[in-house]
Amino acid sequence: MSGIAFQKEVDERTNLTGSNKFEMLLFRLGKAPGGERAELFGINVFKVREIVAMPALTAMAGAPQHVLGMVNLRGQVIPVIDLPAVIGCTPETGLNLMLVTEFARSTQAFAAESVEDIVRLDWGKILPADHTASVARGLVTSIARLDDGQGGVKLVQVLDVESILQRVMPSEALEVKKEDVGTGPILKPGAVVLAADDSFVARTMIEQELKVLNLPYIMTKNGQEALSTLQDLAADCRAKGVPVTDRVAVVLSDLEMPEMDGFTLTRSIKGDPALRAIPVIIHSSLTGDTNEQHVQRAGADGYVAKFAAKELAETLRQVLAKATASA
Repeated sequence: MSGIAFQKEVDERTNLTGSNKFEMLLFRLGKAPGGERAELFGINVFKVREIVAMPALTAMAGAPQHVLGMVNLRGQVIPVIDLPAVIGCTPETGLNLMLVTEFARSTQAFAAESVEDIVRLDWGKILPADHTASVARGLVTSIARLDDGQGGVKLVQVLDVESILQRVMPSEALEVKKEDVGTGPILKPGAVVLAADDSFVARTMIEQELKVLNLPYIMTKNGQEALSTLQDLAADCRAKGVPVTDRVAVVLSDLEMPEMDGFTLTRSIKGDPALRAIPVIIHSSLTGDTNEQHVQRAGADGYVAKFAAKELAETLRQVLAKATASA
């Protein structure tokens, strides 16, 4: 697929956020050890800025393992990561392309062997990858099932690019320090923060910050799990005659998640009379004005880019203070 063809999809892509759908870029990295074919991998198209042929690279002094070098792309110097090496694949025809990505307010490129297609999927068709070997290493968040065109199914491993980037180029900025985030808001006794994120690294960071802020929490791995947990808590609160906000102070949700994304989770909460009083904060690596506008239309009370610990703490304080004042 050419870069021009890829760019033509942008306008249509932005309209999918209201339907629990997204578009995924399919690509190959080469054969895994002992494998007979190059398996398919995927990444949310929203994270991909462009696809370009592999240019000449400049070696980086003291570069981390799996960093091939850096490239000057239209005046912006970005690192290029050897994605096949990270995953454990060997390209058969070489590292032919770069996937230039933007997320968590950073830009980087991932080397790949080939790009296959862009497919439109429902998040409900994406399965959590809880039991795969790759997820244990923080490489894969979920598995997509696609029609192979012959009456069968082919599987696509959806990469956890945030975890991969942190693995290859660790950032000290991700360490949450009390002096940076300040004190946490005071919750009602028995109330918790309910968080939802499918990324292992993201869950780890969220848990670290909530502990520093001394906020009790329930951690879930996708929007459907979060919504089911909320509904169970709401039912228990109804039986006891207390408001659900006595149990859940705020929901902190990612956008990209298998089974149910953060947009759909937010609309489900705000559309349910039993849950709508719970404030929702979106915590996502999908930054930018377009995504923030979609989040606002879904009814979220706040939006924070990953992994901005200080901003997340401040947003939690502001949103919870507003919720308390409204109550």
